[in-house]
This record gives sequence, C-alpha cells and structure tokens, in this order.
Amino acid sequence: MSAILAQILSEAEVSVARNSFKKQQNPPYIVYVFSHSNNFSADSKVYIKRENYRVELYTDKKDVALEEKLEGIFDKYGLVYDKTETYLESEKLIEVMYEIQLIGGKSYA
Repeated sequence: MSAILAQILSEAEVSVARNSFKKQQNPPYIVYVFSHSNNFSADSKVYIKRENYRVELYTDKKDVALEEKLEGIFDKYGLVYDKTETYLESEKLIEVMYEIQLIGGKSYA
C-alpha cells in the first residue's frame, strides 16, 4: 500500500520519500513513515488490512496553500487525517504531520 500512498502524495508536486531522502532536500518536501497496523481479524484470519502512516510535510515557512493542497488530495481519495504542527528549531523548519490510514482492498484511484 505504500506505493499507492507515494503515488497519491506525488500529486502535491513536491519531493516525496518513504522514511528519508538519500540526499538533503530543499523545502518543501514530504516524508511518509509506516506507523503501525490496525487490522480487523477474527478466527485467526485478517479480514481487513489497515496501515497507519505519518505524512510529514517540511517547509521553511508556513505554507497554508500547500497544506490546503495536500488536505484536498487526502479528501479526494477519502483519506481521513489528523494534523499536528511543530517548529523544529535545530532544522529551522516547520513540520506539519498528518496521521492517515490506508485500508487494504479499497481502491484509491
């Protein structure tokens, strides 16, 4: 499912990587990280796979338009999200983190 997420996030038209970039990036950029699964199971069988991800948007200044664009992409694909924001003093970057869930078997196209 992470390939699907990468494709969805690419619509924001900024650099996207899973876990980290190999080279230092100039902001804005997105890093997404698998957080945990929350599968639905019964009778020793997983019926619905649910993968939770953190989508981290890094900018050097507050970029409301980019946040709204990313949130519009989530809305387009029916991805429910929670959002937090932190200023990373050591990096001089703003991190806007979205927590989302992908549900296996669901078409996001």
